[in-house]
Amino acid sequence: MSHQTGIKANDELKKFFVKCKQGKIRVFKVSIVNGTYLLFFLILVTKSWNDDFDNMVIPMIEPGQPSYILYRLDSKSEIGYDWLLISWSPDDSPVRQKMLYASTKATLKQEFGNSCIKEELHGTMENEISLVGLQKYRKADSSPAPLTSKEEELVRLRKAQNITLSGAAVDSRTPTISGVSFPISNAVIDSVNQMVKKKINYIQLKIDIENEEIHLVHDGVIAVDKLSEQIPRDAARYHLYSFSHKYEGSIIQSVVFIYSMPGYSCTVKERMLYSSCKGPLLDIIESNLGLTISKKLEISAEEQLTEDYLIDEIHPKKVVDKPKFEKPKGPPSRGAKRLTKPQKV
Repeated sequence: MSHQTGIKANDELKKFFVKCKQGKIRVFKVSIVNGTYLLFFLILVTKSWNDDFDNMVIPMIEPGQPSYILYRLDSKSEIGYDWLLISWSPDDSPVRQKMLYASTKATLKQEFGNSCIKEELHGTMENEISLVGLQKYRKADSSPAPLTSKEEELVRLRKAQNITLSGAAVDSRTPTISGVSFPISNAVIDSVNQMVKKKINYIQLKIDIENEEIHLVHDGVIAVDKLSEQIPRDAARYHLYSFSHKYEGSIIQSVVFIYSMPGYSCTVKERMLYSSCKGPLLDIIESNLGLTISKKLEISAEEQLTEDYLIDEIHPKKVVDKPKFEKPKGPPSRGAKRLTKPQKV
């Protein structure tokens, strides 16, 4: 789930989406130019979907330029043909472009028709969105691979979450390490896994106070100079930010956990819950989901989150101990102390 940009399809593109449901179009490419969708080109059906795939999809991608590619499969349901949504986001594309496309994808899916999109494929390299890449993705997605100990723990965690969310648990507030543990949604687990794989660098979480659950607000790729814009001024939040920075000549990736609380604009109950849930949530993220957190911060104002501030917090400057003041020694010829009797007046 990503924060939406407000970009929407114009009437001409919406009419084209309706035309796609007729089944004569095999593939088309959509790009964002000057804040609006533009249909770049399309190809009509010629052969079976797998025979057409590489010849049609690969020529549509451009180095350094993200785009959406919608590919019509041959399978069909009551509402029409099934479609594959390919999100092309090459590593050498600008960060702002990656953020824009990641944040607009949900809107595109909604306007085309969520029920028509049966599969999604994300690619940063050409071989990932080829027919072989799609087949590997399907195989990995459908065939259970041998699990590591951390993955087995993650499976157990998912089952526990599902039981709690379904209402089978007697009490969702299970005491753990000095706090209150609320169940986290599967979207949170998936998002943290994406950060572990370095596919995203920002996650925002909130507590659903009414249902006593922790949910994902949005995630994606955020530049450090835009991080302060993500901090709400009227609600508490948890944030995870994978901060890539240069320190002492080396590029370092440090995950920072940020607990933002905008003063007393929040209720007492909200402040208490966010404070109490922080410890157990961190334990799940680090111990169960395998995300190592380098620094934990608490802030009240978004203006604090600058690049220099994060670097100073992650790599605090060493304080040089000041030499202790020593009482100067007396003159060597002073002689021994003399005892004098008080004189009687």
